[in-house]
Amino acid sequence: MTDGNLIQYALASYTPDVFPGGLLEHLTPHARVATAVVPFASALFFRLVTGKSRLASYLIMGTTTWFVVNILMTPFSFGMQQDLIRIKYALFH
Repeated sequence: MTDGNLIQYALASYTPDVFPGGLLEHLTPHARVATAVVPFASALFFRLVTGKSRLASYLIMGTTTWFVVNILMTPFSFGMQQDLIRIKYALFH
């Protein structure tokens, strides 16, 4: 064994289990809803506690964007695509 063989083996055996684009794919539907709602509700609670401030406004703006992106991207998730295919098959076959 040489150093070259060990380095090649270490690089060849690395396969990541989760890619950054699919982090939410492994969550249950309830967990996906929670990842959309909890940050927004937390920002609203923060605004109620601290009052009207620039930080609260930025938090609400960011979490609203996160909520909308989650809602709009749901039909493109793998599970939702499979459900749509099953519904279309059941209706037209």
